[in-house]
Amino acid sequence: QVQLVESGGGLVQAGGSLRLSCAASGSIFRIDTMGWYRQAPGKQRELVARITRAGSTNYADSVKGRFTISRDNAKNTVSLQMNSLEPEDTAVYYCNVASFDYVRGNLNTWGQGTLVTVSS
Repeated sequence: QVQLVESGGGLVQAGGSLRLSCAASGSIFRIDTMGWYRQAPGKQRELVARITRAGSTNYADSVKGRFTISRDNAKNTVSLQMNSLEPEDTAVYYCNVASFDYVRGNLNTWGQGTLVTVSS
């Protein structure tokens, strides 16, 4: 199996910044796409940002220009730098990793989630 450890969530005032990090470990031969999703109360889980192994990125329109996703393939980590945070960014943020292992095959793993609260 693959284990994901998320960190960096917390309480921040509007306009502030947070950096989320996610480290993957376990049965991994190759990690493909890594991403961050979030779920606010009463809303569906939505894609925030994702990044391919080659470094191609996609962002939700609501976070473009404010958030930056990055990854370190050697360390199997992905980070989300969140600037100019808004109350609407308040949600539980989940790390997601698509990976391959010769024993397990293709895997899609979710982190446990880390809460980001942005006060107005």
